[in-house]
Amino acid sequence: MRRRELLGGLGMATAGAALGKRAVQAQELSTLLPPRLRSGDVVGIVSPAGATFERDRLDLVVDAVTALGFTPRVAPHALARYGYLAGTDTERAADVNAMFADPAVKALLPVRGDWGSARILPYLDYDLIRANPKVVIGFSDISALLLGLYARTGLVTFHGPHGITAWRADQVEPLRQILVEGAALTYRNPLLGADQDRLMRDQGRIHTIAPGRASGPLLGGNLSVVSGIVGSPYMPDTTGAILFLEDVGEPPYSIDRMLTQLKLAGVLDGLAGFVFGQCTACGPGSGYGSLTLADILHDHIRPLGIPAYAGAWIGHVEPIWTLPMGGVVTMDAAEGTLAMETAAVT
Repeated sequence: MRRRELLGGLGMATAGAALGKRAVQAQELSTLLPPRLRSGDVVGIVSPAGATFERDRLDLVVDAVTALGFTPRVAPHALARYGYLAGTDTERAADVNAMFADPAVKALLPVRGDWGSARILPYLDYDLIRANPKVVIGFSDISALLLGLYARTGLVTFHGPHGITAWRADQVEPLRQILVEGAALTYRNPLLGADQDRLMRDQGRIHTIAPGRASGPLLGGNLSVVSGIVGSPYMPDTTGAILFLEDVGEPPYSIDRMLTQLKLAGVLDGLAGFVFGQCTACGPGSGYGSLTLADILHDHIRPLGIPAYAGAWIGHVEPIWTLPMGGVVTMDAAEGTLAMETAAVT
């Protein structure tokens, strides 16, 4: 019994020290905006996560960066492979560090997501990164990199397209306005397909969990990825934040489990607002008596007493919005909108 008490005390002390370190870190770091992009700027193409098995996938990214008016620079290990990863952890991290160290490079664009970004977080040079702020953009597994950079440096990153997404006009134009022009945009779900000619909206509907407006730094990303870094020094303090989450291919019980993890870890405590995006292919399947996604969100989010809505056009859908991770936004849970308060670049 005495040994259990001692170990329990040590565990609480260790947890307290870790939380204290995060709190001090959050207080010491000021928000850091990257410089805006200009025509001809060099964009570093990196692979911090999953391997790119076909050369033509990388060529597509090079073509996209060129078509956007920038100059592509491919990282040395962009086509490396260590199993399902794009090289070893140290190789992938070295590419990211090198891009931040190169004064000619103004932005980092990952080829793809899949899995692996969290594995490189201990190997990044955060002092170097903070001294050389640059645009970093991506989604899905890249959420870990975006959150880790913000947590450790205060750098505003961008939850948006990665290299092999579709670079259509409705995706390119908002990205250009935010990263090149320094615009502060307001986002609402687009009208899609047949909905453009209908009296009512069928796709992209929002569900207001609790009405109201709230402002705060926007943080979040893929739920599976976010839940995987909870408790680490790479998970930002979410107090006062607007938390957004999305996922793909997860059954309802899995969504429930991960939201429960966030709840038990205190991530949901002190939020200013909550937004759930799209959960593509997240239906209950043939399971009998399954809770629905709406049930799960109602159970976990409504008791928080904060403005909240679900169905935002965020996730593994197109067009992919470019959202400032760490930038201040105002959400309206009844209207289903996210509005940037200021420019996210200098």
